[in-house]
Amino acid sequence: MTDNKLIVLLKILMGVGISFILLGVILHFNPAMESLGVTGIVISASLVAVGMAMSLPTKMYLTFIFMRMEAEQSTDKNTQAMAEGESPNKD
Repeated sequence: MTDNKLIVLLKILMGVGISFILLGVILHFNPAMESLGVTGIVISASLVAVGMAMSLPTKMYLTFIFMRMEAEQSTDKNTQAMAEGESPNKD
């Protein structure tokens, strides 16, 4: 799987996770869930927990991918500047 496909898949997974979190919060304050008692609390808390589990690791992985891409671009610019005989850091 290429990086671009993986990034799109992770963004979709993150969106679904955030949706689960929002759905859990909305259900928590819903009178229908209140009538279920403890079962309603467990349902809404489970949705929030699954949403957190889906969204947080995805955000961390995407951050690492973007940092790696930025480092590669910086290295390429420095290499190109050195090949042209210029200083890599233009102050």
